[in-house]
Amino acid sequence: MATPKTIRCKWESGEITLGRDEAGSGSSIVLLPALSSISTRAEMRPLLNLLAPEFRASSVDWPGFGDRVRSRDDWSPEILSAFLNWFFLSEIVSPPHAVIAAGHAATYALHQAAYKPGTISRLVLIAPTWRGPLPTMMGGQGPWFARIRAAIDNPVTGPLFYRLNVSRLIIGKMAREHVYSDPNWLGGDRLAAKIAVARAPGARHASVRFVSGGLDRVDSRGASLDLARRSDVPILVVYGDETPRKSRTEMDALAELPNVQVKRLAKGKLAIHEECPNAVAAAVQSFLS
Repeated sequence: MATPKTIRCKWESGEITLGRDEAGSGSSIVLLPALSSISTRAEMRPLLNLLAPEFRASSVDWPGFGDRVRSRDDWSPEILSAFLNWFFLSEIVSPPHAVIAAGHAATYALHQAAYKPGTISRLVLIAPTWRGPLPTMMGGQGPWFARIRAAIDNPVTGPLFYRLNVSRLIIGKMAREHVYSDPNWLGGDRLAAKIAVARAPGARHASVRFVSGGLDRVDSRGASLDLARRSDVPILVVYGDETPRKSRTEMDALAELPNVQVKRLAKGKLAIHEECPNAVAAAVQSFLS
């Protein structure tokens, strides 16, 4: 079973303490959770435990996310990529690592594989995305997105505006429509835990940047596909047949590349790794073996 730990992260952009899980022994496999208002390394824990008998499996929260008090920073793709490179090089087991990246973490893993060769040996992308929710809905970046980020960062009005957007009603609606196949999966203690993550002190700063596209590692589908072409490592894309249409279009485009294998599962939306860990683990084990 996963052992919770903390890790003091130092890289050129700063220093922060993050939560980390670890289990198993053998070759290294790193599980990267999605970037979202309700995501932490906990969403990877069922999958991590299933893979631990064969690998030294570890997972870590992203800076600005997770279940801890978070600092007020202008989080950016450059900061997150610098952190990821630091983490891969600081692991007890030397790189290269097999990497499983969910959602928005997928593009960061592709960027790492393309620009830091030798740190990743194989790559599993689970329901990969490259564009934040608001740009996806609006068909691209808007000049007023920066004003949204500034409003949420504001120490007086920001907490109130943000709280309205992470209410129990809105989180439940989002989960049913885009994230989980079973409309009743996120309820009770699970829902309470997700709300606590979204409302943790300082959570709003990274969250609003993700939602508004401020943490998009690339700015177009073409750039996302180019990262996959340049990665030069075997890639497996895993997604569910119930994936929302716009997101699935992007995944289908990625799946057409010659170095990409695809495993489409009969069930699952954007959090298929969390809702269906056994099916995802089977696909991962087959690919890595």
